[in-house]
Amino acid sequence: MILVLAGTAEGRAVASALAAEGADAMASLAGVTRAPLRPEGRLRIGGFGGDAGFRSFLRDHAVRAVLDATHPFAARVSARTARICAEMALPHAILDRPAWQPGPGDRWSGVASPEALEGVIPAEARVFLAVGRQDLPRYAALRRNPVVIRAIEPVAAPGFPRAEMLTSRPPWEVAEDLALLRDRRIDWIVTKNAGGQGASAKLEAARILGLPVAMIARPPLPQGASVLSSVAAALTWARATAAGSGAQAARDPGESR
Repeated sequence: MILVLAGTAEGRAVASALAAEGADAMASLAGVTRAPLRPEGRLRIGGFGGDAGFRSFLRDHAVRAVLDATHPFAARVSARTARICAEMALPHAILDRPAWQPGPGDRWSGVASPEALEGVIPAEARVFLAVGRQDLPRYAALRRNPVVIRAIEPVAAPGFPRAEMLTSRPPWEVAEDLALLRDRRIDWIVTKNAGGQGASAKLEAARILGLPVAMIARPPLPQGASVLSSVAAALTWARATAAGSGAQAARDPGESR
């Protein structure tokens, strides 16, 4: 069986395509949100119970390969997956969607981590904080700013006394984000470089309005990981693995990191 850690739109697309082909595959979602978008085919939801639980799951379900299509900022999950697959000699690859790149008219400031925002955002700037809900405590540099926080589900943010909470699910449209930025009189956008189409509207809206963006850099991928940059490449890898030719047959050229 191929296990697809399918925490992204791309991961769901791979899992659904494999299911449509009748492949022996299962998708796994972490269960962080109460009503996650589900791929077609076999599915499990929830954590594995740490390293020991993940090893047991791989053994008990006769997993032959693991495709990590989790969020680009799920660094701990990706590191654990790579390490345990190496220990168990299981084929493993990461589907890492391309990062966003600045274009003409963009006013991006690259920021290494949420903690490095100190001194980047002016003290009274109104901030659209579009980073999800799991790592909000790491954005304590913005605790004195008026912030608008958008998340898929309601979130408590006691460390942000001047926060307004918005709840909605991607994909978002440019017109929608333009209205949000104008109505809330936003001065700065803070976001993670997650890549993909679902959450990119805010960047186009920022370009139109001439707003600065603090772009949080991605964490590094596990050393030596086989990295695939598209759904098509991931499907080729999965098919080759299922056919017994192993992960090397469809590795993206030059993308081992």
